[in-house]
Amino acid sequence: MTTRDRKKAYRIYIYLGALFITSLVVSNLIFQKFFYWKPFGELSVFGASLFEISVGILPYPITFLITDLISEIFGRKKANQIVTTGIFASFFSMGIILVADYVPAINASPVDDQVFSKVFALSPLAVLASMLAYLCAQYVDIAIYHFWKRLTKGRYLWLRNNFSTFLSQIIDTTTVVGLLCVFGVLPWNLFKGLVISGVLFKILIAFLDTPFLYLFVYLFRKQFNLAVGEEINLDAEA
Repeated sequence: MTTRDRKKAYRIYIYLGALFITSLVVSNLIFQKFFYWKPFGELSVFGASLFEISVGILPYPITFLITDLISEIFGRKKANQIVTTGIFASFFSMGIILVADYVPAINASPVDDQVFSKVFALSPLAVLASMLAYLCAQYVDIAIYHFWKRLTKGRYLWLRNNFSTFLSQIIDTTTVVGLLCVFGVLPWNLFKGLVISGVLFKILIAFLDTPFLYLFVYLFRKQFNLAVGEEINLDAEA
């Protein structure tokens, strides 16, 4: 690979990382708004109403698409680095919010202390729960992705994309909703419905994002002349 191609590949990696971190941080900031998603009308399973989900779940599947794309093109090490960076960014953003919540608003402020605290006060507990679940789910996702990549010798992209995401999303959703209930952010009577709804929604999104993964992988392979299963080593000397 030429020096020019390596620099271009590195810029792409940085942009993907920026999209990943933005999606992750935003999902933690907006999670307290819930909505009822009705693609198939009123549905319930085991008495739990389906598709009652947080808006924070909307950008979250993007993070798994990006880590799968980075895993495929840049390798496991670079995917894990992005995950670790995302965790740092999330905790740092929560630190800023805590300081902002502590500072008293003036009388003329469009957003007063009460409104600000209502929107953001629960964020530290929620982010702690989310990050514990996220840390486990993302590393599991990357590990399973590369397990299937080695096993299939770089073929069957759809298989590793979906299988890795399915398991990691089950782990993530169950853990984060459970911890939110333990911390008292959510009542336990919502646990079953939110877990089932969240897992089904994320699995559906995983199916829908597979064509996009194929498209981006195809474009990157063509741009950098990569063979099936071949990765770009950004740490190698030019």
